[in-house]
Parts: sequence; structure tokens; C-alpha cells
Amino acid sequence: MFLLAALVCALAIALALAFLVFGMSGQDIGLISLYLLLSGSLSLALGSGAAFLAFRTSLGIRHKVALAGAIGSVVALVNVLVTALVMFLSSHDLALLVVLSLFSLIISLFFSLTVSQRITSSLETLTRGARQLAEGNLETRVEVSTRDEVGALAQALNTMAEELERTFRRQRELELARRDMIASVSHDLRTPLASMRAMVEAVEDGVVSDPETVHRYLRTIKGEVAHLSTLIDDLFELARLDSGTLELHLQPVSAGELLAVVLESMAIQAEERVLHISSPGTTLAPVLVDPEKIQRVLYNLVQNAICYTPSDGAISVSVHDLGPMVQIDVADTGQGIPNEELDKIFGRFYRGEKSRSREYGGSGLGLAIAKGIVEAHGGRIWVQSDLGSGSCFSLCLPKTSPQGIGA
Repeated sequence: MFLLAALVCALAIALALAFLVFGMSGQDIGLISLYLLLSGSLSLALGSGAAFLAFRTSLGIRHKVALAGAIGSVVALVNVLVTALVMFLSSHDLALLVVLSLFSLIISLFFSLTVSQRITSSLETLTRGARQLAEGNLETRVEVSTRDEVGALAQALNTMAEELERTFRRQRELELARRDMIASVSHDLRTPLASMRAMVEAVEDGVVSDPETVHRYLRTIKGEVAHLSTLIDDLFELARLDSGTLELHLQPVSAGELLAVVLESMAIQAEERVLHISSPGTTLAPVLVDPEKIQRVLYNLVQNAICYTPSDGAISVSVHDLGPMVQIDVADTGQGIPNEELDKIFGRFYRGEKSRSREYGGSGLGLAIAKGIVEAHGGRIWVQSDLGSGSCFSLCLPKTSPQGIGA
């Protein structure tokens, strides 16, 4: 179909030139049309067949391009010679025409080789880059020196290399995080289990027999079991967040009411540490959330503020209407967070205390779970902190739309 379109286009241009430029008569145009049709059909058929056979061989692109140029020149040369014989040119004119045609053929081959050399050079560069990527050198980049299809291919290869490098870096970070997580879980499981085992063996072997000590041991074991249960629940919740299977039961709830429930449950802890908590009112715009999940987030933030704020300190909880969102801030006057740790604060098993004390650090999963829950609601959570002057944790939650309330 392409060859037929090419033949028709070439024939139309030739006839237009013959009529408009050279002023040929209708009879001459008819004869030249017949001749060009027969000659063009035969030339295209032979040339296409030769090109097809050439491209089926194992020749390189350089030789294929040169061969294609040579085929085109030979076809033109044959047409010129046939035309010259039909026109009964003198032998002198015919020889001159052959020499000029051969000269044109050589020039055509030269240009074909020059163009193909540049193309093959670019392709060889792409091949080397692809091989280096295959060998694991993800920092490989190919120089883009042209704006044609080869240049677009080089740009695509560079883009792929950048994506591979980012993916590999991310996988390496995830692998390191997985190892740290396994080590942290092992530590948090092994420590209380070893403690409980020692106390049970002491009671079982009769080393501890007085009722008061036995009761104290049992109370300690009960506390350790509660801690392990909390850790396992946190791990299960984190697994559901990672797998996307966390179920949310959304309903319109006042952000102030959610905070009131959390602050009431934390009032005794705040009083024991002589902390002052200022809370907002309850007449605030509703948010479309799962109350239980968001209360868990708020509980974690307020509890962390209580743990890390010294006695006689202050904790401020505020709510701001941001149009389609509601922002909740939990600020404290505690010790603050170093700048180099701000990007790790929502990581798994992050603890503010290097000693990993459970009194302050907990399981280290609370903020990671809080981040996952807030993002599952379509919100976001972040922290601002100045070392020595306190921290402010903020989260934004979507407000209930009229359609959402009726859903």
C-alpha cells in the first residue's frame, strides 16, 4: 500500500511538472504517463524485493542503509539508461550520462555511509549503556546528542535508569528497615519473655514463696503480658495498613468531641505529672472519620506529649478550620526533637529515648501507625519541633460534606 501511494505521488508530481513547467501537450503527457507507470512499477518492485532480501540478512545497519541508497541510485541509473536508449541518444551523450550517473551513485553511497555511521555510533552507545545497566551499574547515563528517534530512545533509557536507581535505593532502604524492624521486635519480645520466665521459674522452684513477693511477681507478669499484647496488636495493625486491608467505619464526628474523650482519659496521667492541658471547645465542624481509629491517633499524640513534657509543663490542644479540612495541633513544652531525627519520627520503632525505655519510647510503632491511619482517611500528619523548647504534632482530616453526611 505504501509503495502504491509512493508511485501515485511520484507520477502526479512528474506529470504536473511536465504540464505546468515544460508545457507538454496532452499526447506527450499520455505517453510519458504510460512509460513512467511501467518503469516506476518495475523499478519499485525490483528495488523493494532487493531491499527486503537485504534487510533479512545479518548485515549491520550501516551496510543496510548504504545498500538501500545504492539500490535507489541503481534504479535511477537504469531508468535513465533505458530512457536514453529509447530517445536514441548518441553514444557520446550516452557515455557522458553513464559517467554522471555513476558519479551520483558514489556520492549517494558516501552520504548513506556517513548518515549510517552516525546512527550506528549512537546505537552502539545505547547498547553499551544498556549492558552496563544489565550488569547492575544503575548510575549509567547515556549522552543525548540528537533530537531524533535515537535521541528519544536515549532519553527513555536515561529515564528508565533513574527509575531503576530510585527503585533499587528504595528496596535497599526497605530491606534495612525490615532488618531493623525484626531486630526491634525480637528485642521487645525477648526482654519481657525472659523476665516472665525467670519469675515463673522462681515461683515454680520455690525460690520465692512468700505471698507478698509471689503476688508482686504475678502483677509484674500481668503487666508484661499486657505489654506483649499491645505490641502484637500494633504489629497486626501495621500489617493491615501495609496490605491496605484496614477497614474504616466513617461517620461525621465533631473533632472537639473526639479530643474531649481522649483528654478525659489522659487527665489522671497529666495530674500525676503536674501538667496543664488546655483543650478546645466542642462546637467545631465535624470530620468524616472512623472515631475509634482517630481517637487512637490522638491518644498516642497526647500520651507522647505527657511523657516527654517535664513537670509543671504545659500541653496545648487546638483545632483550626481550614475550609475542606480540619487541623488538630498537639503542642508541648517538652525537650523537643533534634532536627536530624525529624524525618525519622514517623518511622517504625522510632524511640525518642536512646535507652529504649518503654516508659518513654513504648513499642516505637505508635507514630508509624498514626501516620498510616491519618493517610488512610485522606489526611496528613507532620511535626514541628525546636530542641529544648517543645514540639507540635499536627494532623489534617477531611470535613464532612453534605453528601458524606447522608451517605
